[in-house]
Amino acid sequence: MRITVVGCGGTGSAIAAGLPYLHQAMVALGHPQGLDVTFVDGDRISRANCVRQPFSVSEIGLYKATVLATRINLFWGLGWKGVPAFLDEAWREETDIVIGCVDSRKARNTIMASRVYWNSHYWLDIGNNSDTGQYVLGQPENGNPETRQGLRLPTVADLFPEIVNPKLDKKDKLPSCSAVEALQRQEPFVNQTLAYQALAMLGRLFRYGRIPYHGGFVNVATGRTSSLPVDPRVWQRIVEQNQRTQEARPIRAKTAKTSVAPRPHEVA
Repeated sequence: MRITVVGCGGTGSAIAAGLPYLHQAMVALGHPQGLDVTFVDGDRISRANCVRQPFSVSEIGLYKATVLATRINLFWGLGWKGVPAFLDEAWREETDIVIGCVDSRKARNTIMASRVYWNSHYWLDIGNNSDTGQYVLGQPENGNPETRQGLRLPTVADLFPEIVNPKLDKKDKLPSCSAVEALQRQEPFVNQTLAYQALAMLGRLFRYGRIPYHGGFVNVATGRTSSLPVDPRVWQRIVEQNQRTQEARPIRAKTAKTSVAPRPHEVA
């Protein structure tokens, strides 16, 4: 099973830490190879990253993707890859699952425009705000065998189109996950909570071949979580709610929200 993790910051590093356990479980249950993972990120480690991400002062200046891959390979005896580059439309390496842990709509838009996305079977997107977030597993509409069976899992972009609109990035007030200021504006462990919820979902999918839900919404301030069921009726309600919200926004921009479905969050 080939997995490409795009983004190795707060959420991406948490995903990276959990994937070896998923690999070990698959091998123990009889999978012949387990996981083959590639980490993609052109960011270098800064001093600010050492505050909230699993990097040390001695690693400042090194590429996040390379450090994570090397660390995991040494500990677990694996041969996973770290690519110190930003994913772009020319990226050609094929994969089964793209896990997006990026911090902007523009970055999500780039993932969707890339060959790795259109050659994949699934896109798992994870995003968060200060104390809430979501993870959504979807199937790109690219003619994969899964999409020909009459029920395609919608992606996060299908359900929440605004999450891939680069023009809306300037409205985001939260700093990047790599900023020191995030300590004051982002709850501890929100990244890890979302990452492990998403990994648990993948674990059930790999083991049983089906799942009753393909995402979820988490609020660490209240302790509440809610799943996104595999249900076309729920998907339709989310889409319709978003359409009504978009239509009303120019007139009622400051009206209190009354949502049928939780709102997505863009920071990862």
